[in-house]
Amino acid sequence: MTSRVVIVGASLGGVRTASALRREGFTGEIIIIGDETHEPYDRPPLSKQILLGKWGTEKLALLNETTYAELNAQWMLGSAAVALRSVDNGHVVELADGSQVSGDIVVIATGTRARRLPFSADSQLFAVRTLDDTTALLAAVESLAAGTRVAVIGAGFIGAEVATALKARELVPVVYETQSRPLNAVLGESAARWLEQLPADAAVEVRVNQSISDVVATASGVTVVTAAGSEEYALGVLGVGALPNVEWLDTSALTIDRGVVVDGSLQAMPGVYAVGDVASFPFERAGRREVIRIEHWQIANDHATYVAQHICGNAASAFATVPYFWSDQYGKKIQMLGHPHADDDIEIVLGSVDEGKWLAHYRHDGVITGVLALNNARELMLSKPLLEE
Repeated sequence: MTSRVVIVGASLGGVRTASALRREGFTGEIIIIGDETHEPYDRPPLSKQILLGKWGTEKLALLNETTYAELNAQWMLGSAAVALRSVDNGHVVELADGSQVSGDIVVIATGTRARRLPFSADSQLFAVRTLDDTTALLAAVESLAAGTRVAVIGAGFIGAEVATALKARELVPVVYETQSRPLNAVLGESAARWLEQLPADAAVEVRVNQSISDVVATASGVTVVTAAGSEEYALGVLGVGALPNVEWLDTSALTIDRGVVVDGSLQAMPGVYAVGDVASFPFERAGRREVIRIEHWQIANDHATYVAQHICGNAASAFATVPYFWSDQYGKKIQMLGHPHADDDIEIVLGSVDEGKWLAHYRHDGVITGVLALNNARELMLSKPLLEE
């Protein structure tokens, strides 16, 4: 019988797992370990409402006074996990301060961190992954005069959202992208082509096919060095993806492959689960069986609900979900259901690129693998049953 669950990670996946455990009737101890000192907060608004200045940080809270009390959990914030080992009666999490926390069950929810690049000015480049990251960027941005140029390295979802916020603040973002079009590798060439006009329509410059050899700190900001020359900016922001926080598991018996590899019950080994951005989990669609890691808010929620059910003996089958994500950029909303491959067939089935509002289906071997929408939220959600068949 499980009497203590130790959750490593105090962000969305960890908090939602604790909440779901209580909903499922778990009455034992819950210990939540988090390396940040902040109370649990939601991350997607950091690059959206917070950076745009529409919200204060108090709106990020994942819990209020009532939900804190309902969790009845022991919190260990500001405590970094450094190792996990199994013992005869469960598992032990070792912390950076030398202390140890044991539990019958361990849930790994350590998420990801912003990927860095080996530039000379790396320590001067901003990211948008944590509350501290965003607070630091906000302070820097608010000191700049209108019309000041800012380099954004990476034209993916985070880079585009950062550029959108900078433009709204009357700054001049210049976005650098290594691919021939933003989002080519994620959405495929056709979808990327349909979306490539968005930044230009918002008067944001995106430079494609860029190879940055270095970013160098200067007295007044940073200089971006490419084959075409050097350009100076007041500051630079990195938006080049994220890396799973798995190094603390190097000495464990777990399989690590682009994340913590789990089975259909989201277990990495008996009594150890992984949820959210850090989990590499099995996914099957259109005859393709693969192990994937998805950095989406909804996945962390779904993982948490399932793991709580499994721990409490209430999960009837293996984990299954229809992945979903959204991005607000350049005044538009991009949304996706499913997990298509970039080389899947795709066609617009509703609307058009000229209208600036459309819905497209991805297919593999005739089976719908994804639904992508631009400014068409209602039709996207009505399409979800197509991916549940």
